Amino acid sequence: MSRQFEQRRLGRSGVMVSALGLGTASLAGNMFPVPETDARATIDHAIQSGITYVDTAPFYGFGKAEHMVGDAIRSHRDSLTLSSKCGRLLAPQTGPYGKPNSWREPYPFVDVFDYSYDGLMRSFEDSLQRLATNRIDILLVHDVAPDTLGDAAEGHFQTLERSGYRALEELKRTGRIGAIGIGVNMWEVLDRALEIGDWDAFLLAGRYTLLEQTSLSPFLDKCVARQTSIICGGPFNSGLLAGGDTWNYDKAPAEVVDKARALQTICEAHGVVLPAAALQFPLAHPAVACVLPGPRTVAELDQILGWWDQDLPQALWSDLATSGLLRKGTPLPGGPSA
Repeated sequence: MSRQFEQRRLGRSGVMVSALGLGTASLAGNMFPVPETDARATIDHAIQSGITYVDTAPFYGFGKAEHMVGDAIRSHRDSLTLSSKCGRLLAPQTGPYGKPNSWREPYPFVDVFDYSYDGLMRSFEDSLQRLATNRIDILLVHDVAPDTLGDAAEGHFQTLERSGYRALEELKRTGRIGAIGIGVNMWEVLDRALEIGDWDAFLLAGRYTLLEQTSLSPFLDKCVARQTSIICGGPFNSGLLAGGDTWNYDKAPAEVVDKARALQTICEAHGVVLPAAALQFPLAHPAVACVLPGPRTVAELDQILGWWDQDLPQALWSDLATSGLLRKGTPLPGGPSA
């Protein structure tokens, strides 16, 4: 069944995204191996279901996801919005992997961080080749944050500020991309990035969800004022809000599990499954343009579409607002703030 998803503009750009997008990290097999036939079928099903925004990255499977996505969307390219990422170059890996990686059956490469002007330009050109496309609609700087880079994060961020941002600005000014942004798991990095330039969108994973609103104020307030849109990645907090036991891509600690259970209890009192509330919740914030889950199979995507279609009662949001489980001032779907 094809749906008509609301189309939302990213910042001041002319780029539009469907309010529900498709993330492809899971399709590259970062936690469990995903057969390519299943991955391709999931992308095709998303498009046939009306989703018009697809996100990928060089990092996902060390090139695997970009190859797969580019091939899967080729006949639909003109009707889709595509984002990919930059900041990691892929270098050939000829022997056993010398560092841990989470990808199952990745392509034979390793990632090399480079946030300079030349590095981001090279990353962009390489992505065009892997995707076999002549344009990328949204280019996002990937993982320029301490949770990925550790002690090297500050130096890389300064490189982005001094050099890399100029590449993004040039690519957008010359029409080679439509929108620029950053994709990270830490809102503090994005808050700082607002000081170095004008960004159309930030892909923020896991920090504005039904479970966690740490980014609410002042960061999201600044995004509204600056007309920078938020793409909410990880709306299920890497699985905990969708029946799993992981949070931040690791085993969830007891206090976080307890909060998720408290949210679930309120949802169940209204005949609502927790993942449906988690999926629909972020879009109430005026900064948020899109939620971006990452299903691995057609069945998982159909489950997400079912949660999306569920009509949630206003009383659910009212009870969540008075429960103390949401941060004060959190916008609620169809009503006032918590």
